Amino acid sequence: MRGPGARARYRCRGRVLIPLADIEAARERIADVAIRTPLVRLQVPESPAEIWLKLECLQPIGSFKIRGAANAIRSAPAGAIAGGVLTTSAGNMAQGVAWIAREEGVPATVVAPDHAPQTKLDAIARLGGTVITVPFERWWQTMEAGAYPGVEGYFVHPVLDDAVMAGNGTIGLELVEELGDIDTVLVPWGGGGLTTGIASALAALSPQTRVLACEPETGAPLAASLAAGEPVGVDYTASFVDGAGGKALLPAMWEKARPLVSGAVTLTLEETAAAIRLLADRASVVAEGAGALSVAAALSERAGGGRIVCIVSGGNIDAIRLAAILEGGAS
Repeated sequence: MRGPGARARYRCRGRVLIPLADIEAARERIADVAIRTPLVRLQVPESPAEIWLKLECLQPIGSFKIRGAANAIRSAPAGAIAGGVLTTSAGNMAQGVAWIAREEGVPATVVAPDHAPQTKLDAIARLGGTVITVPFERWWQTMEAGAYPGVEGYFVHPVLDDAVMAGNGTIGLELVEELGDIDTVLVPWGGGGLTTGIASALAALSPQTRVLACEPETGAPLAASLAAGEPVGVDYTASFVDGAGGKALLPAMWEKARPLVSGAVTLTLEETAAAIRLLADRASVVAEGAGALSVAAALSERAGGGRIVCIVSGGNIDAIRLAAILEGGAS
């Protein structure tokens, strides 16, 4: 086992993991900024499964992203962030990076896709971040390249950075400590960093637990790639599920995540909107589209039965859009 802060991975039963020591070190590193979010039972008597909610929507920025952002920036090499930090994000990772950059006293720049919700862009501005809005294709290129022309700063990759995944993995530590005999954990899939981090912790501490990724039907590259046995591209349409889904997998993420996930569940926009309504009605929880995917999967019964934990990854949704969904819409 490598010491805290090590970036190398080790193999366990054929799986490439983020080291447990790195995840444990991340927990210490981010303890003052990322809260230990509640794990609560969702009362759905009509469901054959026992459904639990991990409420990452209650983090200070309304998303789990503060965990990975804090760990990545705080574990950066000495002097690396002096010139500022840079990330690419649809909104939640940007808020995490901007939050920690503000605490460290350095500027933050965010490259965001032009379909990013205004509520998330406003939040970035409140935190002092500078936003560069670009078309989706240009945003995706920035994600793949890990850089943006003309912008200096320490790049924090929202998905592929090992320190980001270690920070995300702290959720897995909390699950194992708070709830035994978990059959399945359902995780929204955006780029795969959340899934890989949580799955790494579970593989080390609760190897019998399945991890299923959840994607919207408007862009489900992981489900398509698992079915094909290799990475494939899919058609992508922007929707209110702005924090998940895409046109393709990041090349490096396929090899990381494939051995760690037991499968993927694809949800319709109608199922996702219904999950948002149910969370508001029965649990008084506000979830954004991506945050509701896991609950939609559990309610669909396509994730099976037993004890299921749904990662409610975020709650940053435009008020107007939320109101429309609560009134029965699905767009």
